[in-house]
Amino acid sequence: MTDEQWYAILDVHLTAPFRILRAAQPYFRTASKAEAEAGKEVFRKVVNISSVAGLGGNAGQVNYSAAKAGIVGLTMTLAKEWGRMKVNVNCVAFGYIKTRLTEATADANASINIEGRDIKVGLNPDLARMLERSIPLGRGGTPEEAADAVYMLCSPESNYLSGQTVICGGGITI
Repeated sequence: MTDEQWYAILDVHLTAPFRILRAAQPYFRTASKAEAEAGKEVFRKVVNISSVAGLGGNAGQVNYSAAKAGIVGLTMTLAKEWGRMKVNVNCVAFGYIKTRLTEATADANASINIEGRDIKVGLNPDLARMLERSIPLGRGGTPEEAADAVYMLCSPESNYLSGQTVICGGGITI
């Protein structure tokens, strides 16, 4: 793995979320102070995105696994720092979710072009079947099911959950 590959993934999966959250913090502080002075309790939600690779590692993905593990640490730390501002900071760690990047394909050269760069996509069909056999629910998740896990942590019913990582993986445990 080159330094460029290492940093590209760290920048996308750890540095960018950190910078977005850092930019949001002054708003959270100002709003929570005003609400406290008015006697109101308003909860705000942050749901970070991790992966089971960040919880248990994944061969061939040291950069991605490290970045996603960093998101878990970021989540737990911000939950402690921002709790006083009534910000619930949680995380969803996705397992095998079927997207254009992870769909089974027999074409070993399948790719998409993003800004002039060909990015390999798809999983070997045998690997996809093996992954699905390892999932207790017997299949990969859909993008809608992935979104549902995030939605759950944004609902008022999650007002007393903070600093948690929920695995959205069809029953996979690490």
